[in-house]
Amino acid sequence: MAALHPPKVEVFDPAARANIDPKGILREVEEFREEPFGLYLARPTPGRAQFHYLESWLVPGLGLRFTDFWFSPGHERDQDFYLDVVRVHRDGPRWVATDLYVDIVLKDKLSLRVIDTDELLEALEAGLVTAEEAEFALKTTYTAVEGLAAHGYDLTAWLATLDIALTWRRHP
Repeated sequence: MAALHPPKVEVFDPAARANIDPKGILREVEEFREEPFGLYLARPTPGRAQFHYLESWLVPGLGLRFTDFWFSPGHERDQDFYLDVVRVHRDGPRWVATDLYVDIVLKDKLSLRVIDTDELLEALEAGLVTAEEAEFALKTTYTAVEGLAAHGYDLTAWLATLDIALTWRRHP
């Protein structure tokens, strides 16, 4: 079980080509792309042994961040996409994402696992999130699970029903 912590906040600054991670470390971004439904970023992950690159989409209307981690040899995981439940708001040109603990690990077209609901409930009990934020996180999770399950766990098929088309460097 992870140690109790406040929600992680991450900043995405397309104008500066920068991503400020939850620890406050500035990360250079190779590519940002804004679409009507969200924001894409692609960047290397220096200093990470488990993965060397990541691509992410922030989709505020769904309350989700979709990430494809490019795992390093020996650190591969049985997943295609990692979905974080997030609240996203704009601060001028910057996008700010607050992670609400719950995650969905997706094996595209096969299965999914919901993880870290225990962290959400502990954070709620400790007063680190409000009841409204916890409810948002759970409703967002249920909506994603239902949508993915109804489309055979096919991320592209589910999102197409919502007029969302995510594009990836590694998954053309």
